[in-house]
Amino acid sequence: MLTRRSLIAALSGWCVVASGTSRAAAAGPMPKTPVAFEVPRGACDTHVHVIGEPAKFPMSPDRDATPLPATAEQLRQMLQFLHLDRVVIVTPDVYGTDNSATLAAIRWLGQARARGVAWVADDTPSEALERLRTLGITGIRVSLNQGETSTPAVAEKRLQALFELTKRYDWHLEAAMPPEVVAALAGTLTAAPVPVVLHTFGWVEGGIQQSGFDAVLALVKSGRIYVKLSEPYRLSKEGPDYPDLAPVAHALVAANPDRLLWGSGWPYLSGRAPGRTKDDPAPPLPVDAGQLLNAFSRWVPDGPTRHKILVDNPARLYRF
Repeated sequence: MLTRRSLIAALSGWCVVASGTSRAAAAGPMPKTPVAFEVPRGACDTHVHVIGEPAKFPMSPDRDATPLPATAEQLRQMLQFLHLDRVVIVTPDVYGTDNSATLAAIRWLGQARARGVAWVADDTPSEALERLRTLGITGIRVSLNQGETSTPAVAEKRLQALFELTKRYDWHLEAAMPPEVVAALAGTLTAAPVPVVLHTFGWVEGGIQQSGFDAVLALVKSGRIYVKLSEPYRLSKEGPDYPDLAPVAHALVAANPDRLLWGSGWPYLSGRAPGRTKDDPAPPLPVDAGQLLNAFSRWVPDGPTRHKILVDNPARLYRF
C-alpha cells in the first residue's frame, strides 16, 4: 500500500510532472455497510476510478500493477447503495495519459451526474485538450515526482506553466503533495489563478502537529485550495473509523468548510504485492465505502456543513 513515506521518497526530485501518481485501488468491490445518516440530494463522491475491461481499455506498459476491472456499472451500483447522485472519476496512473476509460464512464453515466479529472502529457495537442473539456473533464492531475535534479524554483516554474494550461481550459489542478511541499510552495499556491485540490487529506499522516500542516490550514482558510477528505486508509491503520484522522478533519472543517470535499477512492487500488509482477492481478484493498461515508459523518456531525462538503462544494468546483 502506498504510504506517505513512500510518497515523499517519490517526491524527492522536486520535479512536477503531469504523468504518473499515487497508487489507489482495484476491482469493483461493493459496500456492505448501510449509510447511517440522511445523505443530501446531489451528494458527490469526488474521488473514484474506473478500470475498464483490458481488451477494450489496455493499460500502460509502464504501469506498476494490474488492477482488476471496476466498471461504470459497478460504480453506479456503489453510488446507488450510498445514496450518492454525483461522482468525479479520476484517471488512475495505470493508464498513463490515456483517459479513454474515464471518458467512456462519464459518457455511460451522463454528464448530469459524472465529471472527470485527467492525466495529460506536455505534448497533448490543443484539439485533444479541448475534446477532454467537452466530454466532461474539469481538471487535470499533477504530482511532484522524481525524474531529474530539481529545485523549488524549477517546481514553481513548472506549476506556473500548468496554471496557464488549466486556466486556458477553465480547469482546476489536482495535486499530490505532502504538507512540507505545500509549505515550500505556499506563495505559488496562494497566487494560483485556478483552483488547486489536494487529495488524501493533503497527505497529512502525522496529525495536526505535522510540519507544513499550518500552511495547508492557512491556504484552506484563505480559500486558495481545496482538500479532499478522501482515502483515509492510505494514511491510517485504525480503520474503519480512523480516529487518528479525526483531529485533522476537525481542523480542516474549522478552517473553511467551503473548501472541503469527500471521496471514497473506490475501488481502492492496492498496487503490486511483494513477490508479484506488474502483470499479476492486483485485488483491491479490503475497504467498505459505507464505513468510509459513516466515518465522514462522525467527523462532520453538523448537517448544513455536511451539505456544503457533499453537495455545494463539488457542484461549484466540478460545475454540476
